[in-house]
Amino acid sequence: MSAGILTRLPLLAKWSGRMIQIKTPHEIELMRGAGLVVARAISAVRAAVRPGVTTGELDAIAEDTIRSAGAIPSFLGYHGFTGSICASINDEVVHGIPDPQRVLAEGDNISIDCGAILEGWHGDSAVTVTVGPPSAEDAALIEVTERSMWAGLARAVAGGRLTDISAAVESVVVAEAHPYGIVDHYGGHGIGTEMHQDPHVLNYGRPGRGPRLVPGLALAIEPMVTVGDPATAELEDGWTVVTKDGSRAAHFEHTVAITPEGPWVLTAEDGGVAGLAPFGITPRT
Repeated sequence: MSAGILTRLPLLAKWSGRMIQIKTPHEIELMRGAGLVVARAISAVRAAVRPGVTTGELDAIAEDTIRSAGAIPSFLGYHGFTGSICASINDEVVHGIPDPQRVLAEGDNISIDCGAILEGWHGDSAVTVTVGPPSAEDAALIEVTERSMWAGLARAVAGGRLTDISAAVESVVVAEAHPYGIVDHYGGHGIGTEMHQDPHVLNYGRPGRGPRLVPGLALAIEPMVTVGDPATAELEDGWTVVTKDGSRAAHFEHTVAITPEGPWVLTAEDGGVAGLAPFGITPRT
């Protein structure tokens, strides 16, 4: 789920008047537990995606998986949100509300965004999948969005700057022959004892700017890419963000911790081994 606000923090670093939560190694281990719950919930929901299933049914699967692990769905009740996942279809970029009456059809793209709280710590992740075989256009959109996320995650290394991540995401998208759009304003965020914390992580920008990346900082990296114009609007439900021109969008997200050894992708079952391998990075598992 895209960025929100920062509240109570245990250990803080100050940057540009803002306080950023820095976790101890033990707290990062606790976040890994929450991240694995999210990974398993998304896996269960993804396996259930098919023509005829409703987004309400997918939401119930996520909630059951999360609660069965002794965790709490972090989206449910958040500022009044009524689901345990965000289910955003086709031209819906993020924050789609699950609905027992909304049925998936062959060829739909659905972004499944999910969060969980375990022992007071949050995990947050998202994937976009196609219902049935994807068209060539949808497959390309989903592939470039996911690859841009991994490029950003690969730059979550101690000693760098926040916008190194932003620039890495953007570089993948703009390198494509198709003129994909990167959604403005919405982006990733710090995460820890709250789902949304400072700093906000845009998916574009010049490298070498923003706060220094240090061990103990945890971030949710989440590119949102469109086939057409990236301009968006919010629907009257107060949540669902759609493309203004009706073009399709894709959305991916992982929670990553910066460690002395490199990025540790807390919401990936393998810690990010497969996704970071093309960048020559071997993370913790």
